[in-house]
Amino acid sequence: MAFGWTLHGDGKSLAPGEVVRPDERLSWGRTVGLGAQHVVAMFGATFVFPLIMGLNPQLAILMSGIATICFLLIVGGKVPSYLGTSASFVGGVAAIRAQGGDSPDVTGAILVAGIVLALVGVVIHYMGSAIVYKVLPPAVTGAVVMLIGFNLAPVVADIYWPQDQWVALATMVFVIVVSLASRGFLGRIAIFLGLVFGYALSWVADKAFGQITSFDAAAGEVTTHSRTNFSNIADFPLFGLPPSTGSLGPDGKPMVGFHAPSISLTFVLLVLPAVIALIAENAGHVKAVAEMTGADLDPVMGRAIAADGVGTSLASLVGGSPTTTYAENIGVMAATRVYSTAAYYVAAIVAIAFGFSPKFGALVSSTPGGVLGGITVVLYGMIGLLGAKIWKENGVDFGNPVNLVPLAAGIVIAIGNTELKFTDTFSLGGIALGTIVAVAGWHLAKALAPAHLRDAAVGGTSIVVDAPGAYKEP
Repeated sequence: MAFGWTLHGDGKSLAPGEVVRPDERLSWGRTVGLGAQHVVAMFGATFVFPLIMGLNPQLAILMSGIATICFLLIVGGKVPSYLGTSASFVGGVAAIRAQGGDSPDVTGAILVAGIVLALVGVVIHYMGSAIVYKVLPPAVTGAVVMLIGFNLAPVVADIYWPQDQWVALATMVFVIVVSLASRGFLGRIAIFLGLVFGYALSWVADKAFGQITSFDAAAGEVTTHSRTNFSNIADFPLFGLPPSTGSLGPDGKPMVGFHAPSISLTFVLLVLPAVIALIAENAGHVKAVAEMTGADLDPVMGRAIAADGVGTSLASLVGGSPTTTYAENIGVMAATRVYSTAAYYVAAIVAIAFGFSPKFGALVSSTPGGVLGGITVVLYGMIGLLGAKIWKENGVDFGNPVNLVPLAAGIVIAIGNTELKFTDTFSLGGIALGTIVAVAGWHLAKALAPAHLRDAAVGGTSIVVDAPGAYKEP
């Protein structure tokens, strides 16, 4: 089923214990309202991560809507989900840019990763979901998710935080407070609210204290400049296509936009570990939806993973950001008990409409660096700790050397950006090398270990990982 939803009851209300299934809908007025709610839930992270990766947020929003529609069609409407920007690629992208790669190099590497993810989904579809847990048991998946997040700590410390440490600190505190003090819908959009708060605080600081002398990421050096810059935003039209790469941004400097990807093997290897995280995210999303709706969705897990790969590939083909299923939207479904895919089609259409507003894109692109510092210090840490969450929920035993030794080595290699140099032009390091050590090292250790250690090393048989964003209702 892709279209043709049946009306649930009178389309207006739900009795206690009732849910609206994916193939059902409420009245169109209520469905549109729910779709708008899904847009708000995914909004913050979907355009924050493109900013962090140096990609265009307007294009990311546009392609996220298109990718969501493709996802829903591929899964036949059985898995309600929104495909927002993936955080799992941030570390690999940072490594690409640190090695001199530009935006076409970034999107080229992401394109290959998307194709690989789609092929993995096809394999899982035909071989069954059990193969996911055999090749990537929770011990390994948790380690890869953790090393991706913690590898990003230097990006916060060296690039974002120094741009305005006090705004960064205030934004970080605001996100923490809202995440914990607002236990409803506001808590789930704490990142988005933190961005709005930090943006406003930066504007007030400019008016009250004048310009700041600090590191300017665009200039690559310490300069005296305003925290906010709205000078050119008025020149951008309200409606239109996202800009092409090289167009002048709101600060008068060239910005990234539509562009063709460029593929380099060296850069591809830096982002391939994100595929493991995306497999875990999609598997966790399918499991979570199955638990909430009472449906057996294991047969469609491979299609969901392949659909995410298709979405990521489509987005990167035009210079957009990688995609993944969003746990923020699971929170909305849990709170409303409405799992209708009709609401997600509405959300996708709304996102596409935002994607055709260059003025909106320019406003987002001008987000002050200090604001991103406060947000990323929370987000990157959350990505890392989601790995620990996988370990905890699956009872991974670190008293077992099969888990302890290879995973410890892989995590430290990634966090320390340790490098293995093969030639003057090719090396492995950071996330790529850490992932190889964690995955290959674990399977090697398991093969060599005595039977009693080998059998106890796998842990649980489920992978549940939430995309970073905010508080989730218990």
